[in-house]
Amino acid sequence: MTHDPHVADDARYETMDYRRCGRWGLRLPRISLGLWQNFGGHHPLDRQREIILAAFDMGITHYDLANNYGPPPGSAETNFGGIFARDLARYRDEIVVSTKAGYYMHPGPYGDWGSRKYLLSSLDASLARMGLDYVDVFYHHRPDPDTPIEESMMALDQAVRSGKALYAGISNYGPEATVEAARILRELGTPLLIHQFKYSMYERTAEDGLLDALDQVGAGSIVFSPLAQGMLTDRYLAGIPEGSRITHSQFLHERQVTETYLERTRALNRIAAGRGQSLAQLALQWVLRGGRVTSALVGASSVDQLRTNVAALNVPELTAQEIAAIDPHAVHGTHYA
Repeated sequence: MTHDPHVADDARYETMDYRRCGRWGLRLPRISLGLWQNFGGHHPLDRQREIILAAFDMGITHYDLANNYGPPPGSAETNFGGIFARDLARYRDEIVVSTKAGYYMHPGPYGDWGSRKYLLSSLDASLARMGLDYVDVFYHHRPDPDTPIEESMMALDQAVRSGKALYAGISNYGPEATVEAARILRELGTPLLIHQFKYSMYERTAEDGLLDALDQVGAGSIVFSPLAQGMLTDRYLAGIPEGSRITHSQFLHERQVTETYLERTRALNRIAAGRGQSLAQLALQWVLRGGRVTSALVGASSVDQLRTNVAALNVPELTAQEIAAIDPHAVHGTHYA
């Protein structure tokens, strides 16, 4: 039963596994909730509330946002802030909230990329939308080719020193830029806590030096799109369902469902079935294998979907033999048209 305001489940920490971010003290749940999609102004607030509260009851203590999440941009933070104030404010010390800036947010020269002007004003706006005094992690969302990396890192350092963020993070940085960002932040006195990047069986760029770079600098990692926007599920194996995400998403297209994609995804689905789990659960276990990834971000359109994804943590870890069997089918770029 959902109370008003919410009363958290007393057993919420009994089943979730938490891992340290690199060599730092902050621990994140192995699965975190991302509010990139399904939490904007075009989605029912009651459903958003159900998912957010159910996540906390499952031990998911980390909610990940960005300034432009919606649509419209900013609406995910506004919606989350309202739900948080109503139901979760009493649990603030048990919750990690992250947000980001670096992609387009508003017109003009100060609404995109990585200047100190944009990053710090965006953080202020995010805090206002969410009704929070601080976020736990503030990320630079992507590197800016026209702004010195020193300026962007100085903005993150200032955000932490001002008390508006507890930790600094980066997202979508390559290996060399990650090492450089970590060096600058270390010299400023605000260590790099975490890097957020795309990683899945079909998106393996991170294996080309980024994971090694994070080990080198001692930062944690959190991955987004571990299910390749739903392409690493059984959703499209028997055809494209009417109204499914691929029919209307700006990030997916029906032409991505190629014969090669179907062949590899069906093979992975058979491996998952042999383990008594769904393909989505297998995909989550795969990105978390070996302990190099701190947490995997999942979105959810329902509580049942979230619960099913979290259940991936209850299945025995992949063996070396199973990982070897997966590898021929886990080919980078499979889901790209």
